[in-house]
Amino acid sequence: MEQLISYFETIPSLHRSLILVGGITFFWILEGMVPLFKVPYKKWRHSIPNFFLTLTTIIVNFPLAFLLLKSSDWAVENQFGIINWLPEMPLWLYVVLGVMLLDLIGAYAAHWVEHKVKPLWMVHLVHHSDHNVDTTTANRHHPLESLIRYAFTLAGVVIVGAPIGMIMLYQSLSVVFSQFNHANIRLPKKVDNAISWFIVSPDMHKVHHHYQLPYTDSNYGNIFSIWDRLFGTYMSMDPKDIVYGVDTFPDEKENSSIKGLLKQPFHKYRRPTTEG
Repeated sequence: MEQLISYFETIPSLHRSLILVGGITFFWILEGMVPLFKVPYKKWRHSIPNFFLTLTTIIVNFPLAFLLLKSSDWAVENQFGIINWLPEMPLWLYVVLGVMLLDLIGAYAAHWVEHKVKPLWMVHLVHHSDHNVDTTTANRHHPLESLIRYAFTLAGVVIVGAPIGMIMLYQSLSVVFSQFNHANIRLPKKVDNAISWFIVSPDMHKVHHHYQLPYTDSNYGNIFSIWDRLFGTYMSMDPKDIVYGVDTFPDEKENSSIKGLLKQPFHKYRRPTTEG
């Protein structure tokens, strides 16, 4: 565990890029082998706006990374944050608790707030308006959402008191798990159900991408499924009944356009409907 944390303390940018690209490549190939939905969409064309928004996320986050480092250094130096106030424990437990808390604040809480605050929902809408969810959807976030998510992650770093190695480990896991649970892959039902008690499985997260409430407002987790089960936001649904997209923004052409997606947060709010 010490070697793992030491590696992530100084992980090269190239290695972080390889994690991002390698994850997409692996799940892209897997989608062709064991697809959940065999839909006749043009995969490369569909991926273009998603890759563009992945690039904008990298551009937004790169110059702000120093704030994470400075905040982490301050928390560690001053012994501030939840994991620094806990009794001494084995390193592996310290790391697991820290990553779980970062996931709670930086992913689950951020995601929940984006669904409950109307202006933030209009920003997050870009992620939900994908009509063919696959592994490239994982990083389909408007540049404004990248800033929102960054703010929650920064708050998480301070509240948790996480050292930089833990932060880099968390962010790497977050990228891969998001690619995994968005991927258009079919796991054996028993396997998917079993792992969904601990981590967010593909079938579990796909429910969140159903086009109508109350399913859209469920299964907010990214890495750990415990938060949805603990806070009562877990829902299940037969994958064959899932329809991707957002009921109030049904224009697939606009939702597949880079220009349309960049303008999406500035539309007038449209009240979502509830499935009858």
